Amino acid sequence: MNGIQFHGTTIVSVRRGSEVAMGGDGQVSLGETIMKGNAVKVRRLAEGAVLAGFAGAVADAFALFDRFEGKLKEYQKNLLRAAVELGKEWRTDKYLRQLNALLAVCDRDRSLIISGSGEIIEPEDGLIGIGSGGAYALAAARALVAHTDLSAAEIVRESLRIAASICVYTNDHVVVDTLSASSPE
Repeated sequence: MNGIQFHGTTIVSVRRGSEVAMGGDGQVSLGETIMKGNAVKVRRLAEGAVLAGFAGAVADAFALFDRFEGKLKEYQKNLLRAAVELGKEWRTDKYLRQLNALLAVCDRDRSLIISGSGEIIEPEDGLIGIGSGGAYALAAARALVAHTDLSAAEIVRESLRIAASICVYTNDHVVVDTLSASSPE
Protein backbone atom coordinates (compact mmCIF):
# COMPACT_ATOMS: atom_id res chain seq x y z
CA MET A 1 0.00 0.00 0.00
CA ASN A 2 3.04 2.26 -0.12
CA GLY A 3 2.50 5.24 -2.36
CA ILE A 4 -1.30 4.87 -2.40
CA GLN A 5 -3.00 7.99 -1.09
CA PHE A 6 -6.38 8.47 0.54
CA HIS A 7 -8.41 11.02 -1.42
CA GLY A 8 -11.94 12.20 -1.42
CA THR A 9 -13.07 15.18 0.49
CA THR A 10 -14.93 18.27 -0.45
CA ILE A 11 -15.88 20.75 2.26
CA VAL A 12 -17.61 24.04 1.52
CA SER A 13 -18.88 26.74 3.86
CA VAL A 14 -21.06 29.74 3.07
CA ARG A 15 -22.09 32.79 5.11
CA ARG A 16 -25.27 34.47 3.99
CA GLY A 17 -27.52 36.78 5.94
CA SER A 18 -27.81 35.48 9.48
CA GLU A 19 -26.75 31.93 8.61
CA VAL A 20 -23.47 30.07 8.17
CA ALA A 21 -23.62 26.59 6.66
CA MET A 22 -20.94 23.96 6.18
CA GLY A 23 -21.21 20.74 4.26
CA GLY A 24 -19.14 17.87 3.03
CA ASP A 25 -19.47 14.93 0.72
CA GLY A 26 -19.20 11.36 1.93
CA GLN A 27 -16.61 9.75 -0.34
CA VAL A 28 -13.34 8.27 0.88
CA SER A 29 -11.08 6.80 -1.80
CA LEU A 30 -7.90 4.75 -1.61
CA GLY A 31 -6.05 5.17 -4.86
CA GLU A 32 -8.63 4.56 -7.56
CA THR A 33 -11.01 2.65 -5.29
CA ILE A 34 -13.98 4.12 -3.44
CA MET A 35 -13.64 2.74 0.09
CA LYS A 36 -16.66 4.45 1.65
CA GLY A 37 -19.46 6.59 0.32
CA ASN A 38 -21.16 7.88 3.44
CA ALA A 39 -18.40 9.32 5.63
CA VAL A 40 -19.34 12.32 7.78
CA LYS A 41 -16.67 15.00 7.48
CA VAL A 42 -18.49 17.89 9.18
CA ARG A 43 -19.15 17.97 12.90
CA ARG A 44 -20.10 20.32 15.70
CA LEU A 45 -17.54 21.21 18.37
CA ALA A 46 -17.62 23.36 21.52
CA GLU A 47 -21.09 22.26 22.61
CA GLY A 48 -22.50 23.00 19.16
CA ALA A 49 -21.08 26.52 18.84
CA VAL A 50 -18.54 25.65 16.11
CA LEU A 51 -18.84 23.80 12.80
CA ALA A 52 -15.70 22.00 11.65
CA GLY A 53 -14.87 20.09 8.49
CA PHE A 54 -11.68 18.40 7.35
CA ALA A 55 -9.78 17.49 4.25
CA GLY A 56 -6.93 15.00 4.39
CA ALA A 57 -6.15 11.87 6.33
CA VAL A 58 -9.12 10.87 8.49
CA ALA A 59 -7.18 9.75 11.57
CA ASP A 60 -5.12 12.95 11.41
CA ALA A 61 -8.26 15.06 11.14
CA PHE A 62 -9.81 13.36 14.19
CA ALA A 63 -6.64 14.00 16.18
CA LEU A 64 -6.79 17.66 15.12
CA PHE A 65 -10.50 17.93 15.96
CA ASP A 66 -9.71 16.68 19.47
CA ARG A 67 -6.84 19.16 19.86
CA PHE A 68 -8.92 22.00 18.45
CA GLU A 69 -11.85 21.21 20.74
CA GLY A 70 -9.40 21.34 23.67
CA LYS A 71 -8.22 24.76 22.51
CA LEU A 72 -11.82 25.96 22.19
CA LYS A 73 -12.44 24.86 25.78
CA GLU A 74 -9.22 26.47 26.98
CA TYR A 75 -10.07 29.79 25.31
CA GLN A 76 -13.80 29.88 26.16
CA LYS A 77 -14.98 29.10 22.58
CA ASN A 78 -12.98 32.02 21.10
CA LEU A 79 -12.61 30.63 17.57
CA LEU A 80 -9.77 32.87 16.41
CA ARG A 81 -7.67 32.43 19.54
CA ALA A 82 -8.19 28.66 19.54
CA ALA A 83 -7.26 28.50 15.83
CA VAL A 84 -4.09 30.55 16.34
CA GLU A 85 -3.01 28.39 19.28
CA LEU A 86 -3.71 25.16 17.35
CA GLY A 87 -1.82 26.55 14.34
CA LYS A 88 1.20 27.38 16.49
CA GLU A 89 1.15 23.97 18.15
CA TRP A 90 0.60 22.17 14.83
CA ARG A 91 3.58 23.96 13.27
CA THR A 92 5.98 23.42 16.16
CA ASP A 93 5.04 20.07 17.76
CA LYS A 94 7.07 17.13 16.40
CA TYR A 95 4.04 14.77 16.43
CA LEU A 96 1.49 17.25 15.06
CA ARG A 97 3.79 18.37 12.22
CA GLN A 98 3.36 14.89 10.72
CA LEU A 99 -0.44 15.23 10.50
CA ASN A 100 -1.80 15.61 6.99
CA ALA A 101 -5.09 17.50 7.09
CA LEU A 102 -6.67 20.89 6.59
CA LEU A 103 -9.48 22.22 8.79
CA ALA A 104 -12.34 24.56 7.94
CA VAL A 105 -13.98 25.99 11.07
CA CYS A 106 -16.85 28.43 11.58
CA ASP A 107 -18.71 29.98 14.45
CA ARG A 108 -21.52 32.51 14.33
CA ASP A 109 -19.11 35.33 13.48
CA ARG A 110 -16.04 33.92 11.70
CA SER A 111 -14.98 31.40 9.09
CA LEU A 112 -11.37 30.15 9.13
CA ILE A 113 -9.07 27.71 7.39
CA ILE A 114 -6.33 26.19 9.58
CA SER A 115 -3.32 24.49 8.01
CA GLY A 116 -0.38 22.54 9.38
CA SER A 117 2.08 25.19 8.25
CA GLY A 118 0.59 27.55 10.84
CA GLU A 119 -1.60 29.43 8.40
CA ILE A 120 -4.89 30.79 9.71
CA ILE A 121 -6.90 32.24 6.84
CA GLU A 122 -10.16 34.16 7.18
CA PRO A 123 -11.64 34.55 3.69
CA GLU A 124 -12.95 38.07 3.16
CA ASP A 125 -16.12 36.84 1.46
CA GLY A 126 -16.99 34.27 4.16
CA LEU A 127 -16.77 31.39 1.67
CA ILE A 128 -14.51 28.35 2.15
CA GLY A 129 -13.77 25.41 -0.11
CA ILE A 130 -11.17 22.78 0.79
CA GLY A 131 -10.29 19.28 -0.33
CA SER A 132 -10.06 17.60 -3.70
CA GLY A 133 -13.30 19.18 -4.94
CA GLY A 134 -12.98 22.34 -2.84
CA ALA A 135 -12.09 24.68 -5.72
CA TYR A 136 -15.10 23.49 -7.75
CA ALA A 137 -17.47 23.86 -4.80
CA LEU A 138 -16.03 27.29 -3.93
CA ALA A 139 -16.45 28.54 -7.51
CA ALA A 140 -20.03 27.29 -7.56
CA ALA A 141 -20.76 28.90 -4.17
CA ARG A 142 -19.39 32.26 -5.35
CA ALA A 143 -21.61 32.18 -8.42
CA LEU A 144 -24.67 31.12 -6.44
CA VAL A 145 -24.13 33.82 -3.80
CA ALA A 146 -23.82 36.46 -6.53
CA HIS A 147 -26.72 35.33 -8.71
CA THR A 148 -29.36 33.66 -6.53
CA ASP A 149 -31.38 34.23 -3.39
CA LEU A 150 -30.74 30.71 -2.07
CA SER A 151 -30.04 30.27 1.64
CA ALA A 152 -26.53 29.44 2.85
CA ALA A 153 -27.49 25.77 3.35
CA GLU A 154 -29.06 25.56 -0.12
CA ILE A 155 -25.91 27.07 -1.67
CA VAL A 156 -23.72 24.56 0.18
CA ARG A 157 -25.86 21.63 -1.06
CA GLU A 158 -25.91 22.87 -4.66
CA SER A 159 -22.17 23.66 -4.62
CA LEU A 160 -21.39 20.15 -3.42
CA ARG A 161 -23.69 18.68 -6.07
CA ILE A 162 -21.82 20.64 -8.75
CA ALA A 163 -18.43 19.59 -7.35
CA ALA A 164 -19.56 15.94 -7.35
CA SER A 165 -20.38 16.23 -11.06
CA ILE A 166 -16.78 17.36 -11.77
CA CYS A 167 -14.44 15.82 -9.18
CA VAL A 168 -14.02 12.02 -9.20
CA TYR A 169 -13.08 12.13 -5.49
CA THR A 170 -16.39 13.78 -4.50
CA ASN A 171 -19.78 12.10 -4.30
CA ASP A 172 -23.34 13.31 -3.84
CA HIS A 173 -23.84 11.91 -0.32
CA VAL A 174 -23.89 15.30 1.42
CA VAL A 175 -24.07 16.32 5.08
CA VAL A 176 -24.86 19.99 5.79
CA ASP A 177 -25.09 21.74 9.15
CA THR A 178 -25.91 25.37 9.97
CA LEU A 179 -25.53 28.00 12.66
CA SER A 180 -27.41 31.28 12.92
CA ALA A 181 -25.03 34.22 12.90
CA SER A 182 -25.10 36.72 15.76
CA SER A 183 -25.64 39.65 13.42
CA PRO A 184 -26.85 39.79 9.83
CA GLU A 185 -24.50 40.98 7.09
